[in-house]
Amino acid sequence: MSISSTALLIVDMQKGMQNPAVGKRNNPTAEANVGRLLGRWRDAGAPVVHIRHISRSARSAFAPGQVGVEFQEALMPLAHEHVVEKNVPDAFIHSSLEKWLRIRSITEVVIVGVSTNISVESSARSAGNLGFGTSVVSDATYTFDKIDYDGQLHAASVVHAMALANLDGEFARIISTEQLLDEMQRFT
Repeated sequence: MSISSTALLIVDMQKGMQNPAVGKRNNPTAEANVGRLLGRWRDAGAPVVHIRHISRSARSAFAPGQVGVEFQEALMPLAHEHVVEKNVPDAFIHSSLEKWLRIRSITEVVIVGVSTNISVESSARSAGNLGFGTSVVSDATYTFDKIDYDGQLHAASVVHAMALANLDGEFARIISTEQLLDEMQRFT
């Protein structure tokens, strides 16, 4: 992995995701792991993309003007870091993300953020289908409890594991923060 041709995509790390009303979640250290990776990318001067969900519904916590739409303080973009706004889960749909990556000769992406089974999974599927070498960091992503069509509640850890299983090998490789940092140490 060449860090100069690998972008860190930070998906939906917004204040609204910290609201307890969103539900029970897994990976309580995900933000710290995202922060560690963000620090490593910044130290290397490598490309970072902050992706923010902007809802089309005025009642959403992610609607323009709502506190929930703001980036979490610890993961705030720097002035020179690219910000992509999206209205659907997939960061590549109706955005300039693919063009931005290709213009910069970026061939690989590392995806972190929330939620594993929605925005992370859909963005990773597109990245893989578009030919980017795609990695999803298992402990720098998280999701929430989910009720299925039969009315059965599934713990966030189970929903998270299934989303990663859906991606693994087909669209992306799944890696931990420690594994990725070790790999970067060897190749940079």
